[in-house]
Amino acid sequence: MANHSATKKDMRQAAKRRDRNRYYGKTTRNAIRELKTSTDEKTYSEKLPEVASMIDKLAKRGIIHKNKAANLKSKLAKKKAVAAKA
Repeated sequence: MANHSATKKDMRQAAKRRDRNRYYGKTTRNAIRELKTSTDEKTYSEKLPEVASMIDKLAKRGIIHKNKAANLKSKLAKKKAVAAKA
């Protein structure tokens, strides 16, 4: 347990950040999962920019690495392109 008041405050702040980051990450993962299971091409096209924005925000905040964000967005866009051809 921390003894200094500044360390106690830092622990409180870290706990808040951890909860917030966990919420953002889980919300984005759920949005990605819903998008992947979407069968309607029109819905997919409408939701893709929103999900891509969520992924970008995670990368900007440092919750995920920027390359992981790029890979996720690339896979989603690729799935859209494949669905458009079919």
